[in-house]
Amino acid sequence: MTVYSVIGAGVAGLAVATELVARRAKVQVFDPGGPPGPHGCSWWAGGMLAPWCEYENAEEPVLRLGQQAIGWWAEKTEITRRGTLVVANARDLPDLRRFARRTERFREAKNGEIAELEPDLHGFGKGLFFADEAHLDPRKALQDLHRGLRDNGVEFHRKLAPTGLENAIDCRGLHARDLLYDLRGVKGEMLVIRCPDVTLTRPVRLLHPRMPLYIVPRGDGVYMLGATMIESEDSSRITARSMLELLSAAYALNPAFGEAEVLEIGVDLRPAFPDNLPRIRRLGRTIYANGLYRHGYLLAPALAQGVADLALENKHSEMVDEDRA
Repeated sequence: MTVYSVIGAGVAGLAVATELVARRAKVQVFDPGGPPGPHGCSWWAGGMLAPWCEYENAEEPVLRLGQQAIGWWAEKTEITRRGTLVVANARDLPDLRRFARRTERFREAKNGEIAELEPDLHGFGKGLFFADEAHLDPRKALQDLHRGLRDNGVEFHRKLAPTGLENAIDCRGLHARDLLYDLRGVKGEMLVIRCPDVTLTRPVRLLHPRMPLYIVPRGDGVYMLGATMIESEDSSRITARSMLELLSAAYALNPAFGEAEVLEIGVDLRPAFPDNLPRIRRLGRTIYANGLYRHGYLLAPALAQGVADLALENKHSEMVDEDRA
């Protein structure tokens, strides 16, 4: 029986392996980092399944393909379907109107509706509510995929993949730059904080001229704060400016965030191609699946389905890079 070797156990690799197993393929996974953890870029994601919001500054495939993600993830892990709320301070209302022009599937939240949706948000008279969006806990999602694969007999090898593997599928992110020369790293910075005095039940995006912020609830007063996308490949530490901007933006949502406890500081490099869309390439005997950029959990299901189509049926989805494959 043909064995498919998935290289890399981040969200891309685990989603690809899960999709292959669902189609009755035999799979093994190689990753020297071991089970999901802080060593992986996917560990530090926001986990927003927000295709309509992301369309504000993304290409059309992100909107269309991202809509598949909610249903796919709902079968694999726990997701929360409470939508996304986008707000702006009074001086930034032109940014809110611009966001509305560039997106779809929302309704305007006016007057007291923002307070009804999120009572702990103060001072926002207008917003946009994307009721069809959802979010998940990335760490739990990775662990659930990993557990599901093990339960289905997938063997995980905590080592580098041997050279010359047949039917290999490379999902190593930036580590694949030795062959994917047009791949670049985009730096993301985020904080995990605890603030029991504030209760938010859905992702909230604050439009801000310097740093648009997103805050995602993790439960028990814990939140992920993120926003930065820096064209830099230095993943060693967060900048003081970024931390100040993140915390200042959170304070603008609710001053109680000024008393929050900083639990974790995360810095990662997201792999991206020049147009920030993922690619599937077949080079020799290896299929490369890469370039999820900031859309890891949103586009991983579509990427996984495209890889399975190519590997099992030689069917070319739109993500297959014909010019280079």
